[in-house]
Amino acid sequence: MIENNISTKDRLIFALDVPDCELAKNLVEELGDSVHFYKLGLELMMTGDYFELLDWMLTKEKKVFADLKFFDIPATVGAAVNRLKDRGASFVTVHGNQSIMEAAAENKGNDLKVLAVTALTSLDRGDLDDLGFDCDVGDLVLSRARRALEAGCDGVISSGMEVAKLRAQIDNKLLVITPGIRPVDNKPSEDQKRVVTVTQAFNNGADYIVVGRPIRDAVNPRASAEAIQSSIAECF
Repeated sequence: MIENNISTKDRLIFALDVPDCELAKNLVEELGDSVHFYKLGLELMMTGDYFELLDWMLTKEKKVFADLKFFDIPATVGAAVNRLKDRGASFVTVHGNQSIMEAAAENKGNDLKVLAVTALTSLDRGDLDDLGFDCDVGDLVLSRARRALEAGCDGVISSGMEVAKLRAQIDNKLLVITPGIRPVDNKPSEDQKRVVTVTQAFNNGADYIVVGRPIRDAVNPRASAEAIQSSIAECF
């Protein structure tokens, strides 16, 4: 069973989706102690300064989620995770295919946690039909979560809409990280279709939430992050 002794402040993961590392650093400095945990994705990876930024963030005593969604032949994914395991990141994502998850889990070491992507929050029923999945989104999430557990992964990425079903079927054996979070006064964007509020996510059983634009694009990003942290604190 996953050890779930999580600091309340760490339960907010801010998606640091900006085009360059200087902007990223400025935003981290602006947010200060309102955010402890950051998600670094593919956009920053393509700057060429990803690991310099990761190292800098560790000196600031921040936690890093390397959201790279590895998807390749198992040997390549395993080698990539093996190279990442000693860089100080707390989480890394891989796509939820059985052999890929197994290779990642075998190479993650003691400190890096592997999270399997179940179904992207940008997908709806029509998208799954296009991809050839003849099943409900919730059933797909549950199936991949079971496979992730069997493969040795530490957790899954799941929309808050599916977390309650996941908890009912798999209990607390996996960490659940929920993206697609929108405060009540924010409308979902076109690329986030299955979204929930902060309170809904944690009431459904999420361990962490990932929030991006509602903080990044706010007039006062720090105030927005602090408001979300207050909402989280009320859930625990």
